[in-house]
Amino acid sequence: MKRVYHILLNIASTLIILSIYSCGSPESSALTRTILKDTDSYFYLDVKDYPENTSMLPVGVFDSGTGGLTILDNIVNYDNFNNSTNITLAGGDGIPDFQNEWFIYLGDQANMPYGNYAAENNTELLREHIIKDIQFLLGNKYYRSANSVDFECNKVPVKSIVIACNTATAFGKETIESFLREAKLDIGVIGVIGAGVRSAFNHISPAKDCSIGVMATAGTVSSGGYIHAINQYVNTMNHDGDVSVFQQAGIGLAGAIDGSPEYISTTATLPYIEYRGPSFDHSTAVIDKTFLDRYDFEWDNNQILFTGNSENPDNVQLNSVENYIRYHVISLLEQLRNTEEAKSLKVIILGCTHYPFYVSQIQSQLQRLYHYEENGNPIYQPFMDENIVLVDPAHNTARELYDYLCETQLLNDSRIDKSEFYISIPNVTNPTVQLDTFGNFTYKYKYGRTVGSIQEYVKRVPFSRETLGNETVQRMSREIPVVYQLIRYFNQANIKTGYLSEQQIL
Repeated sequence: MKRVYHILLNIASTLIILSIYSCGSPESSALTRTILKDTDSYFYLDVKDYPENTSMLPVGVFDSGTGGLTILDNIVNYDNFNNSTNITLAGGDGIPDFQNEWFIYLGDQANMPYGNYAAENNTELLREHIIKDIQFLLGNKYYRSANSVDFECNKVPVKSIVIACNTATAFGKETIESFLREAKLDIGVIGVIGAGVRSAFNHISPAKDCSIGVMATAGTVSSGGYIHAINQYVNTMNHDGDVSVFQQAGIGLAGAIDGSPEYISTTATLPYIEYRGPSFDHSTAVIDKTFLDRYDFEWDNNQILFTGNSENPDNVQLNSVENYIRYHVISLLEQLRNTEEAKSLKVIILGCTHYPFYVSQIQSQLQRLYHYEENGNPIYQPFMDENIVLVDPAHNTARELYDYLCETQLLNDSRIDKSEFYISIPNVTNPTVQLDTFGNFTYKYKYGRTVGSIQEYVKRVPFSRETLGNETVQRMSREIPVVYQLIRYFNQANIKTGYLSEQQIL
């Protein structure tokens, strides 16, 4: 008998109230009508004249920020086929399979993290953001810079879409597909959740009893998207073992990786009021004061902001990505430790595209905790495989994209160095926009806007050092060098056209 046990902890019960299969509310339909019917709207798309020679078009990729670049990095480095025959070839042929494709990437950083909209009971606003992301990829409009008054109209539309975001896949994939049907556009949409689950079971034998961990945003966890996909796999693929699923909502981790000031500050030396990450008194992401030795936080260089002393602090705020990782890995393992007869943790799905940037740090913490002892006794080892596999859904996402382009005869013969990269920033010309001292949307405004108020909250502008920040640029150059070079090509093209200055280039 096939059984899957679902463990959903560290999420307020109010989160688990929405189905990922909702196609949206009347308000989101109003946005669709605006996009398809209102010729005076910025968001209008003339879908009846959508390009027919679609094989020459780029592939669209979007995420809530820069994390989706890890998906794109896997795609551009993917080599699993013979490029001459399109037949699977073990080890590839030494030529990247997508070398003749080009991509348009959008990071909706102004509205990120997407994972928080469920916590704020505003997933319909999230769906609006997602449809606007799709409108951008399908359309031709963007702004040169934050100060541009007029938009440009020379962006190329896309031939297929990769949702490089777990939360957007969970809450928005069916909404996107519904929108495309209404627009009468035959464009394939590939999400990361199904790809991640299939990758996980590649590491689990058919009769294996085990636990699967899912580290994801709060929104992805509350959606039940991974639970549904794992259930579906077990029920259709003859997996006879008992599988338990433990989900850890990585509150603040994606935001910290992208430098969101609600979760991390490069200038703070003491706890600050805007902080919304794990703390002693957080409503769901509680730092257990008795676990400070287990967390093994790094305290120097303001990686922890606290009052009191480090041995007995009065208040604690995490202020480095590494400390967020330490907290969330411990929290995941605590779920197993407190579950009767928990099966050994075999695989962890990195259910947020930001997390693969830090796969070595996550692996390091798992190894530390496998050997961690208190009073001579291993605390977590009984519930862990010694070498837990960290699954990045990106690899299978690349496979599914290639299969789709091949089956639909949409493989291109272009140049990958034509790829373009855009990011959303607050539209300061919109008088309703509310900004914090960092120049970002205030938390209340970001997650509390009214659904159905169809406005340009953001501008989509080209990637630049100014819009990304030095730390993000350094991380990309280190972790995803091929994509980083593609972004630089795009920057250089924008310098030639006068869109960017030398100081703004990556």
